[in-house]
Amino acid sequence: MSEILVLVDHADGAARKPALELLTLARRLGTPSAVLLGAGDTAPSIAATLVEHGAEKVYCADASEFADYLVVPKVDALEQIAQRASPAAVLVTSSAEGKEIAARLALRLDSGLITDAVDVEAGESGPLTTQSAFAATYSVRSTVTRGTPVITVKPNAATPEPTAAAGTLEEVAIAFSPAATGTSVVSRAPRQVSNRPDLTEAAVVVSGGRGVGSAESFAVIEALADSLGAAVGASRAAVDAGWYPHSSQVGQTGKTVSPQLYLANGISGAIQHRAGMQTSKTIVAVNKDAEAPIFDLADFGVVGDLFDVLPQLTAEAEARKG
Repeated sequence: MSEILVLVDHADGAARKPALELLTLARRLGTPSAVLLGAGDTAPSIAATLVEHGAEKVYCADASEFADYLVVPKVDALEQIAQRASPAAVLVTSSAEGKEIAARLALRLDSGLITDAVDVEAGESGPLTTQSAFAATYSVRSTVTRGTPVITVKPNAATPEPTAAAGTLEEVAIAFSPAATGTSVVSRAPRQVSNRPDLTEAAVVVSGGRGVGSAESFAVIEALADSLGAAVGASRAAVDAGWYPHSSQVGQTGKTVSPQLYLANGISGAIQHRAGMQTSKTIVAVNKDAEAPIFDLADFGVVGDLFDVLPQLTAEAEARKG
């Protein structure tokens, strides 16, 4: 079977969950091969995790350029590995950086590009993807008809499935292009420490909107999220009001999420918000307005005051933990 290259997204010495999801999807298409760039001393432990999740081969490249400069060094590495391996497809996490890497790679390989896929499967002429278009109003089935398919996949498109693999480790030396040093990193700041999962990767997201009423009242959203091990999201109205940071905004001008469970609280369901969460597997809405558009989208709905409903739900979730 042909190789399927998977660019590994990693942080703090560990492979991130979307990378493991991509390895699971890659097994549908061919033989998964992971591409691990700039992991330094943590490369062996990350590689071991990748092998546990089905990587038959791990291409490993380490150089200061991966940390000191943006995007292009990774494109250089992927291009050179792709030229050597002649893969049937290249899978990349659908993040801001991932989509830029994928676009540049597709241009260099003179290949077709598909972004923001929510599913990937084997087709008659190559990988067949599913995308959500026009604020998730339509599902689009697409396949690349030219070159090596380069596909970015949204987090939570698959459940990581561990499986034993050969896991051959291959060290790769990369010849960086002059463009690799075009944009340098001048400073870094640590992310705010939180015990909650990353919003775009979380299996459960609890969001609050205009109906929450104030920044202080977001405590009821956070309490429910913590009881469920969930990430906290916010609508644009809540963010614009200064109640919650923009980094937690879900919607067309915020982040796109696709969790297993999305709980929308005090959110009317405007198209701007729907564009960021409509591909969630199960949607639950709590709103006092029985005519709120969010109920047209929700799988389950509660017409009621979120300040009455959410504390009961939190208490029930905590009780079931015991």
